[in-house]
Amino acid sequence: MPQLDQLTDLVQGMIDRDEESLAAFYDCTLKKVYGLALKITKRHDLAEEVTEDTYMQVWLEAAKFDSNRGCILAWVTTICRSRAIDALRRLDIAESHAEPEVLKPETETNNNPLDILLALERDSGIHRAMTDLKPRDRQLIALAFFKGYTHEEIASQMHMPLGSVKSLIKRAQSKLRSALF
Repeated sequence: MPQLDQLTDLVQGMIDRDEESLAAFYDCTLKKVYGLALKITKRHDLAEEVTEDTYMQVWLEAAKFDSNRGCILAWVTTICRSRAIDALRRLDIAESHAEPEVLKPETETNNNPLDILLALERDSGIHRAMTDLKPRDRQLIALAFFKGYTHEEIASQMHMPLGSVKSLIKRAQSKLRSALF
């Protein structure tokens, strides 16, 4: 692993738009970046895409690196982690569907214990409370609490103002709280 001073010099070179600095930085950090991308995505094709996106972002945003906020490797691996999660999210069509329930195939419950358990779960209080919400509010709650998106990520994905996302989620939470308690 390269020394901190060497990585700092390479980042400075990228700020100065020295492509050789990017190449050297890539060589020094590739194993760690690709390894993390593969660990998160569990797919070589996605890991390669994430790695490419990571180095593109490093190149474009090298000037934004702040050594007071952490070390260079933490900065690069944070970018990689974020790109990997974005890549996985793009694979899940249900998260961007207005009513993801319609994507789920209807199944009959026989005497199969798993089917009975699923039916009970589906009829639970939280499920009933969620179905009382508007589809958009259900989707916002699902993205925030089941998928772990930040309000900013939700606003970006839903093409909505950040303030609206925050207000709608807060109102939906209030409705859920009222329905459950």
